[in-house]
Amino acid sequence: MAAPLEVRDLRKRYGDREVVAGISFALAKGECFGLLGPNGAGKTTTLRCCLGLTTPDAGTIAMVGEPVPARAREARERVGVVPQFDNLDPDFSAAENLLVFGRYFAIDDATLRARIPRLLEFAGLASKTDANIRTLSGGMKRRLTLARALINDPDLLVLDEPTTGLDPQARHLIWERLQGLLADGKTILLTTHFMEEAERLCHRLAIMDEGRIIAEGTPQALIAQHIPVSPSPLRPANLEDVFLELTGRDLRD
Repeated sequence: MAAPLEVRDLRKRYGDREVVAGISFALAKGECFGLLGPNGAGKTTTLRCCLGLTTPDAGTIAMVGEPVPARAREARERVGVVPQFDNLDPDFSAAENLLVFGRYFAIDDATLRARIPRLLEFAGLASKTDANIRTLSGGMKRRLTLARALINDPDLLVLDEPTTGLDPQARHLIWERLQGLLADGKTILLTTHFMEEAERLCHRLAIMDEGRIIAEGTPQALIAQHIPVSPSPLRPANLEDVFLELTGRDLRD
C-alpha cells in the first residue's frame, strides 16, 4: 500500500530565495508526523506544495498514492485540511457549514446528514448544531474546523498550527480528539509552534530551518541526541530545548 505522503527532493524558490531547499520525508499509515521550525523556515510552503496549491520547482510528491500537482484535485478528495486560520462561513450554522463543505466532495446529502451529528458530537458541539458561527467561541470554531476536515472520512489529515490562539482547556480538548483519531488509524501531518503539542502527538518529526530539514526522528530520540544533559537540575530536557539548540534563540520575523 502506498504511503499516505511521500516527498522527495522538494524545492521551491521565490526570487533569489530558496524557501524549500531539497527536503525529503514520508509518512507511515497511522502516524502523526510533525514539521517544526521558526517563522520563515518553509513549513507552510511545504504544505502548500503537498496539497497542490503551490507548484514546486523540483522534486516529487505523492499524496494518498496520487502524483502532485498533476492529480492534486483527486488527491485532495481523500485529504482533510485544518488551515492555520479558520475560514468557516459566518452566514451558516455549525451543521450547515459541514453540510455545504461536504457537498464539495460530491457526497450525497443522506450520507452527509448521517455523518454530521457524529462529527458535531466528536467536536463537543452537539448542542450547537443550529448555532450561528458568529456566536461560537474561538475554541468552538477550531473544533468545528477539525470536524469539517473529517467530513469526507479522509485518509490523511493536514493540520497547520491547529491550536494557535486557543486557551489551555480548548487546546487539551483538541489534543484528546487528535489522539483519538490516531488511535482509530488516521494519519496526520502537523505543523505547530507548541513543543508540548509535538511531544504529545507526534510519533516522528522533522525540524526545518531556512528551507532544510536539520533533524528528524522521534521526540525522545531527538532530545537524547541533542540535549544529553538537562539544561536545568530542576527539570528534564524537552523538545523546546532541542528546537532552540538547533534553530537558535534569536527572534524571527
